[in-house]
Amino acid sequence: LFEAQSSEYKESVLPKAVKKRVAIEAASPFGWERYTGCHGKVIAIDHFGASAPGDKVLAEFGFSVENVVNTFKSID
Repeated sequence: LFEAQSSEYKESVLPKAVKKRVAIEAASPFGWERYTGCHGKVIAIDHFGASAPGDKVLAEFGFSVENVVNTFKSID
């Protein structure tokens, strides 16, 4: 849906001047680099096989407030 928007709209949402970007995806990271750019980071699940209560699995994959904040701060 986002890709179907005008370039003006996309620039208003994701300005090229903003380099510090973090994408958070509870699935494959595939494709998110087009939105995060070469300086951004993606927090996603790139492997499978974990078994535990949902909150523990998400924390193990980095889906915590602390990790998201630290990931953002680590971007130069």
